[in-house]
Amino acid sequence: MALPTSMKAFDVAVVGEVYIDHVFTGLQSWPRPGEEVLSRGYVREPGGGTANTACGLARLGRCVHLFGLVGAIDLPWFTARLGDFGVSTQGLRAHPAGTGVTASASMADDRGFFTYKGANTNLGQLLSDEDVIADLCAARHVHFAMPLERTIAQSLLPRLEHAGCTTSLDVGFSPEWLVDPVNRDTCLEVDYFLPNHKECELLLGSGHDDAFAAFVREEGFGHGALKLGPEGALGVELERTWRVKPPPVVIRDTTGAGDAFDAGFIDALLDGRDLNTCLERACICGALCATEAGALAGLPDIHQLGSFHEQTYRR
Repeated sequence: MALPTSMKAFDVAVVGEVYIDHVFTGLQSWPRPGEEVLSRGYVREPGGGTANTACGLARLGRCVHLFGLVGAIDLPWFTARLGDFGVSTQGLRAHPAGTGVTASASMADDRGFFTYKGANTNLGQLLSDEDVIADLCAARHVHFAMPLERTIAQSLLPRLEHAGCTTSLDVGFSPEWLVDPVNRDTCLEVDYFLPNHKECELLLGSGHDDAFAAFVREEGFGHGALKLGPEGALGVELERTWRVKPPPVVIRDTTGAGDAFDAGFIDALLDGRDLNTCLERACICGALCATEAGALAGLPDIHQLGSFHEQTYRR
């Protein structure tokens, strides 16, 4: 059954870390110390899981509000660029610490990042603001693209549940958060925790499918979803397990593919689809994102998503 829409002002609030992404693509190798490697392509875009997932959902026709912190000098650029995708930036606020920055170096099979967190270190303040909390409660679904502090989760998640919001969490590659046992409770308290296999390994000591499935069942999750990169995704629900493969595409740059996966997953969730269909849509969005440089250029619209779904998973 679809999520309730009564008394809700918009579909999704995406909240968390926002960056300026500098994406270098077409690298033939990683540079050794003191060496220079030339990039065949370069893209500058709004980035971080917050912007990427918000844009992915907006491309699929969802009404999306973004919440985060950037430097005042960059706010007009973010407002204009995210507006190109139809993302509302009324929840994006200026902060004196300045905008976070990520440089992504991408090869065909992997990528690496250099990151300055900037204003993102102050997200706890943002999520303690009563006006922001009221805005989040107006969404059908709230997606956190950040390592959600335990104290914030304890106060905020019950209020969102009481307001009838479903929630999801993608902490990204946050080793300190993932190895801290206290954060397992946060994984349990959100409706959908969306790690990839590297993050799963930090959380559980193993990124293997069986370890994740056991974690979901033993800890009492209603369901679990694990991103497996080019291998697709694993879904666990009670005693059932699904393995979903992505559509075959030519990979150019994997930056943002996991965030696009989140967008496809949430889009299906909002339609009331089962876990398997959520994973199918997620895999399509992640795969298509990787066909273009940067995290935004390859995001599919609803027609592309439907076409690929019919071609790939037609039963």
